[in-house]
Amino acid sequence: MRTFLMGMLATMTVFMQAGVAGAQQPAMTLLPQDAPVQVRQAEAEALGVMDDFMRTFNKRDTEAFADTLTYPHVRIASGGVTVFPDRQSFIDGTDFAAFAKRFNWSHSQWDSIETVQADAEKVHFAVQFTRFNPQGEPYISFNSLYIVQRTDTGWGIRARSSFAP
Repeated sequence: MRTFLMGMLATMTVFMQAGVAGAQQPAMTLLPQDAPVQVRQAEAEALGVMDDFMRTFNKRDTEAFADTLTYPHVRIASGGVTVFPDRQSFIDGTDFAAFAKRFNWSHSQWDSIETVQADAEKVHFAVQFTRFNPQGEPYISFNSLYIVQRTDTGWGIRARSSFAP
């Protein structure tokens, strides 16, 4: 129980310190207190991955960003499915400068994160995130589903299904 509480405290501290200055904290809908301890611990660890994902995305740190994923990694968006078989293929296919220019993007933030299903090895989060332009103005929000999974190398995002391009 102590490990679980320490994990939850660490996750909440990370969310409070993450992202861009002035970013507000996401609305969180988490598992009930009577959920099994090992499932709540999995949720806490998966939330840490979600925080790392957004933090490294906003820092435009391609290698650290790639480390938040599990491979093969699947992204369902823009009417298609992209499968990155390994970390290097993801890194090779990621161009933050082009993304920022194409979408007039500066950073993003989680608006809400809701645990919709979880067990000790996998957590499904329904999320909403918002993109901001270089002037710091929000300009669009999207709903997505993130599947975070524990593997022999640790926790990572296995798949994302998004309405974002």
